[in-house]
Amino acid sequence: MKRHILVRLALASAMLAAGCAIAADPNKVIRYAFPVAETSFDPVAASDRYSNTLIEDVLEPMLTYDYLARPVKLVPNTLVAMPGIRDNGATYVFRIKPGIHFTPHAAFKGKQRELVAADYEFSLKRLFDPKLRSPWMFLLEDSLIGAKEAYNRAKAAGRFDYDAPIEGITVLDRYTLQLRLKAPDYNLLYIMAMPATAAFAREVVEKFGDDVGSHPVGTGPYMIKEWKRSSKIVLEANPEYREEFFGSEPGADPLDRKIAAHLKGKRLPLVGRIEISIIEETQPRWLAFLNREHDYIERFPNEYANIAAPGGKLAPNLAKQGITLQRLVEPNLTYYYFNMEDPVVGGYTPEKVALRRAISMSMNDNEEIQILRKNQAIRAESPVPPGVAGYDENFRTSAAAYNPARAKALLDLFGYVDRDRDGYREAPDGRPLAIEYASTPSLLDRQYDELWKKSFDTIGIRMTVRKAKWPDLLKESKAGKVQFRGLAWGADYPDADNFLQLLYGPNAGQSNDARFRLAAFDRLYEQAKRLPDTPERTRLYQEMNRLILAYAPWKLGVNRVEGYLLHPWITGYKKHPILRTQWRFLDVDVAQQAAARK
Repeated sequence: MKRHILVRLALASAMLAAGCAIAADPNKVIRYAFPVAETSFDPVAASDRYSNTLIEDVLEPMLTYDYLARPVKLVPNTLVAMPGIRDNGATYVFRIKPGIHFTPHAAFKGKQRELVAADYEFSLKRLFDPKLRSPWMFLLEDSLIGAKEAYNRAKAAGRFDYDAPIEGITVLDRYTLQLRLKAPDYNLLYIMAMPATAAFAREVVEKFGDDVGSHPVGTGPYMIKEWKRSSKIVLEANPEYREEFFGSEPGADPLDRKIAAHLKGKRLPLVGRIEISIIEETQPRWLAFLNREHDYIERFPNEYANIAAPGGKLAPNLAKQGITLQRLVEPNLTYYYFNMEDPVVGGYTPEKVALRRAISMSMNDNEEIQILRKNQAIRAESPVPPGVAGYDENFRTSAAAYNPARAKALLDLFGYVDRDRDGYREAPDGRPLAIEYASTPSLLDRQYDELWKKSFDTIGIRMTVRKAKWPDLLKESKAGKVQFRGLAWGADYPDADNFLQLLYGPNAGQSNDARFRLAAFDRLYEQAKRLPDTPERTRLYQEMNRLILAYAPWKLGVNRVEGYLLHPWITGYKKHPILRTQWRFLDVDVAQQAAARK
């Protein structure tokens, strides 16, 4: 017995010496800022980047990404191993790792609550509950057997029956979940790595009802400790988090090797507390970083690009402070959408198409890139950005490029003329013509207001601006109450499908804010959905891109070149193309951090 105890003590000492069995240090604190407020912590409801950043570290999907692997690589998250694939990709079997527990909560009535297959069954069913109006239902409604039927039954009955089976979702045993599809879906595993498919305990949902988005209880490395809505959010390391050790293999990149050497064998997470402030204006967010109040800044504001990274290289004064720079052309897209159901800018008749195309050609893309974005972007040539499967580097959109003379001629041709000589055009039927552009009250958006006003004035169309906070505009967009607005979309998974689904007709009211419905486009999308990444699928994508250009539900924006600055006491940071946050991999030199803040 004595020998057994000595062996255990020696083993424990060895593990501590190796630094691999130490839980998150409460003295290690990271301070950081979001530029917009969170909207919800409910994974089936949140569709904005920042809410999903928080969800990603609190609630867990079954799969995630290898932190350092490029190209990106899926790995098990709450699974024992990668899923089994059967029926040529139409059936998937997921085996949940035993011993994973939710953080303690009153909803569990004092009992330790283990994560099981039924939790994912319940969470996936929530996507199809009509009451929740999930913007993510499109991910599985057309592919998962029985999903659409369950939605229709619930809509007719006025309630979703969570105890009724859905044919495509089967709990085989306590830890095993099976998903069956109508046809192979080569992106299903990517979907199972998204925050939208994270596990949410049924007891918590039933306890809080409509307010469940304010009460996330998960199995992830962090939990919500404090929350002051639209102001401050504090995460603390989850004391129930399983033993998870860093295991990503480094590539040739020196940064990879540095991160891997520092984190090798260490238990995650290392940082005990994350403090997030909501700072919408760019100047105070920038100054908070420079003053060492925040430990790093992501997507540093464009107006400071020439100060932080002139010519794309770190400014010498920042380098002397030990600050480091990372730059990445993220797989993202900005675009301006027209509400296709709006009586002024919507519709598919030639004069409505002409109006949208003219407005698109009035925007000076170079002015946006050079002046507003300080060259931290490249012009988007298609709805599919670089860095995802299906991107065609040879596809060009010259027909929609900046050309105010052509825009004015197009408007003249279709009867948008200034009949009362007040400097602004009327509609072809003689009615007044005005376009309402919706944006937030931030300084950056005010600059875009001015650029669009200048563009509209150039072609003789009256423009008004309606201001609202980001969460309010998001709700109105989903409800089809916004006429014209700019948005951005970052890849949820590295495939063109994730961007082209934004214009798929059945997704209107979910991810399709333009409410674009074109049968020809939908047919092509459905054909492409059934194909793996092949030249044939790319050809279908090209045809879809041409239809988008022809009908102009969007004015394409840019693919952003994002910059990230870190103070020298932060280790482990490498921006991932898909993952929204790196918190579980970060470490803090507490002494250096404290000295810098004196």
